[in-house]
Amino acid sequence: MSTKGKVRGGTPVRVRMAPSPTGPVHVGNLHTALFNWLFARGRGGKFVLRFEDTDRERSEAGFERLIFEEMRWLGLDWDEGPDVGGPYGPYRQSERLPLYREYAERLLGSGHVYPCYCTQEELDAERREAQKAGRAYKYGGRCRRLDRAGRAAMESEGRAPALRFAVPEGQVIGIDDLIRGRIDYPTDSISDFIIVRPNGMPLYNFAVVVDDITMDITHVIRGEGHISNTPVQCLLYDALDAERPAFGHVGHILLPSREKMAKRAGNAYVGMYREQGFLPEAVVNFMALLGWTPPDGREFLSLREIVREFSIDRVTKAPSVFDHDKLTWMNANYIRRLSERELAERCLPFLKDAGLVSRDLTPDGGREEDRPPAPPGMVRSDFARVTWIVSLEQERVQTLAEIVPATEFFFRREIDYEKNAVTALRAPGVRDALAKALAEFEACPEWLPETLEAAGRRVVSDLGLSPKEVFQPVRAAITGRLASPPLFDTMAALGRELCLARLARAVSNNSSEVS
Repeated sequence: MSTKGKVRGGTPVRVRMAPSPTGPVHVGNLHTALFNWLFARGRGGKFVLRFEDTDRERSEAGFERLIFEEMRWLGLDWDEGPDVGGPYGPYRQSERLPLYREYAERLLGSGHVYPCYCTQEELDAERREAQKAGRAYKYGGRCRRLDRAGRAAMESEGRAPALRFAVPEGQVIGIDDLIRGRIDYPTDSISDFIIVRPNGMPLYNFAVVVDDITMDITHVIRGEGHISNTPVQCLLYDALDAERPAFGHVGHILLPSREKMAKRAGNAYVGMYREQGFLPEAVVNFMALLGWTPPDGREFLSLREIVREFSIDRVTKAPSVFDHDKLTWMNANYIRRLSERELAERCLPFLKDAGLVSRDLTPDGGREEDRPPAPPGMVRSDFARVTWIVSLEQERVQTLAEIVPATEFFFRREIDYEKNAVTALRAPGVRDALAKALAEFEACPEWLPETLEAAGRRVVSDLGLSPKEVFQPVRAAITGRLASPPLFDTMAALGRELCLARLARAVSNNSSEVS
């Protein structure tokens, strides 16, 4: 006998994200959240956020806050949830325990579940026997066969019962998966499963079904790791005479090595990408393309475009590869597209955290006398100067965090010299070239890229040297490195005072002070 159950028509669309606040939110979790969010937004539906926090020992309010922060950072808002409320609350499982008791009693009264008094030791012994016999473990049904007297005897021993679902025999549960197509599950392969522990706490499959029923969820889009939960949940929907949601299971996210991305691995923590200076729009664009392809095959789409183009029938069941190099490349492209002001605004928190600019510095500027003082050892900077400096590195950095090492020589009064810069400054004839350059630059009437370049060219001509023989040691002296943005733009942004001081230092002692 095949059973499909009653399936919701899906209007209006209601989908959900239901993470456990037991650790940092991970890529796989937010990937399925994104697909649910896109599905809801594209159909004018509702996106619900709720927390599965019945694991009281590991659930923490701090992890809830992280989930809120990372969702907001990615631009994924929710219509109902623990913080915004809604007509189907509460939105934490720990606050819904009376509801689970009510539904458990309904199932007990209808004969779909029965008290199970088996101890963990007895169940473990059953499993060992199954292993020895080389068969898959399935609960033996001891308590399913107990009559009233047998139950009374168990309770007289002080055994507190769990509630176990009586799986019907000889049936097939049919599901039309939105992504994978038709899937049939024979009930004879499903063991009678526990829905409520002896301490009264509901197990995942039972609680999630009660939540989805009472929150009127129409579609459940989730990772393929939940496929094995689907027939169990369908049995519960049918036993409660409730319409099933439409199910869709997205393929796993793999590492380039083809290994599954572990939930607690560092590269699976979404906050890591924010801390490293990835742009949220780049991360969303990248994650949307993991398992979904837009009709025209484009790689760069705004969130609005993704909402417009997204359809569940273009989501693949095949695993997707989380290629960190591709994400970095995509992020670099998004950085290139920012205006200079946008780039400066995005970089400002990283520069502040590194102590390179004052924490009071804001994009709105203000009067010169109101500008915050520089941190100790730093150069006083306003937002216009920060904008100029970070724009010089816009074509070179791949993440916002890279702006700190790339630009710190602009902000620090004392700089460290890289080994190759020290070598360049110690080369024969460099001291004389730097002395000549210092004199020319000191005489510049205006500290602008074009006047500085003209002065530098005069040094090259007067000394009969190549541009590299002059400009490379000048770059090394003023930046402490041999790679930087265009030299004369760098000098203009660095300012007359710092450039001349660093050149003078290199001239006075280019064999010890710069080492």
